[in-house]
Amino acid sequence: MTHTPKGSAPPPAPPASPGAIPSVPPQATPASGFPRSPAGPDGEPPRRTAFAEGLDQVRAAATTEPGRLRIIGAVLALLVVAFGSVTAWQMNDRATAADDVLTSSQPLSSAAAGVYSSLADANTAASSGFLAGGQETPESRVRYEREIGEAADGLATAAAASEPGSESEKRVAELNALLPKYKGLIERARANNRLGYPLGGAYLRYANSIMQDQMLPKAQKIYYNENRRLRDDYSDATSYPWAAIALGAVALGGLVWAQRRNYLHTNRVLNHGLVAATVASTVVLLWLVAGHTLARSGLNDSYDHGVRSLTVLNDARIASLKARGNENLTLISRGAETEEIKKGVVVDKFDHRFGLEMKALASQLATAGKLADDDKGAEPVKAALAGMEVWQDRHRSARTADEEGKYQCALDQVIGGRATPDCRAGDKPTGECFDQVDANLNTALGHETREFEQAARGGLDAMTGLPVGAAVLAVLAAAGAVLGIGRRLSEYR
Repeated sequence: MTHTPKGSAPPPAPPASPGAIPSVPPQATPASGFPRSPAGPDGEPPRRTAFAEGLDQVRAAATTEPGRLRIIGAVLALLVVAFGSVTAWQMNDRATAADDVLTSSQPLSSAAAGVYSSLADANTAASSGFLAGGQETPESRVRYEREIGEAADGLATAAAASEPGSESEKRVAELNALLPKYKGLIERARANNRLGYPLGGAYLRYANSIMQDQMLPKAQKIYYNENRRLRDDYSDATSYPWAAIALGAVALGGLVWAQRRNYLHTNRVLNHGLVAATVASTVVLLWLVAGHTLARSGLNDSYDHGVRSLTVLNDARIASLKARGNENLTLISRGAETEEIKKGVVVDKFDHRFGLEMKALASQLATAGKLADDDKGAEPVKAALAGMEVWQDRHRSARTADEEGKYQCALDQVIGGRATPDCRAGDKPTGECFDQVDANLNTALGHETREFEQAARGGLDAMTGLPVGAAVLAVLAAAGAVLGIGRRLSEYR
């Protein structure tokens, strides 16, 4: 053995062989069995995070019965509060959507349909007044001015309700720009017609072209957009609150498990706090399921027997207005405008469109009759259908007279006049038939609007108080769970 002289330095370590791994002194292992963290630059171990320390405390607590009880109480309280919070949130959203259906989207959908109808009715009134010649009836003039005013008011309402930058806002702005142009053309047509100039008919046809090809399609687009918003609100209001229902089932399961565990450990059947929490959670869950089911039923009823009927009736009224306008323009144009419906087949443009609109009207009235769920809704639809059939018969008679060169006879059968031996002008003119159809459609629309409001109001009322009630009961349930667990903890003190 080689001895190192006292006070001299130790001999240097032998050089490491190439490729050898330098040895590292082993880290001390704490009593917990986990490796100690590497020491910091000052030689002291780094401070552990709060999460790690908290996790160690939870592990330590889980090894004792009081600790386990505290964990169970905290989890139960968290589950119940989460259940109540999600229930309040989801049902508040659905109640808001249901309120939008009743007070916002459906009225706006009807207002959009009203804009379309007012524009079409104004166009019809203008053409009817033109057929009377220079002596335009005061009724026709008043009706035209009223419908133009209602269309302008409806556009103002739609503009206020449209979302900034939306397609509806753009269409409203375009209609607001086209409306003065249309009115100017109608006034020129009226002035030339009073003077007996044929140019009046050309102005009227140009105004009608702007109405049919530009204004009505834009108004129809607004109507479709509002209907889509209405369907979205219905979807939001009637969708099931699955998250709340699932949390409620989990919370109830946890409370039942805790009570069973309590019974197995103490042989005590009831824990008053846990029982109170279970009852409160059960009430919230049953209220949630029952309330939403009733609300969904009412809203679905308002859609099936209200909105669907209103949509069909609005479409029927629009078809009747367009048919009447085309009927008038058939006589005004006197065959000046034609269109080819298939190769080699050329027909009068306005008379062909009249036939298409009348087919659409018949189909929509048949659908409206099927959707009507009581006599008050069915009777005006039947009356409108009967008036439409008379209208078609009188129209065929007028067209026959016009094709035979009896223009005045055809005109009298459309706007009214005295009967002659060779003319059926003494029968009800088509204008009166149209008025009968329009009046009955308005009656049906009023009835279905009331039906919608009643059913939608019932659906909204079924959710009244549920968001607030769920939150309050959830807090009470959480308090009951904490007190129930606290009662068990007191036995260990």
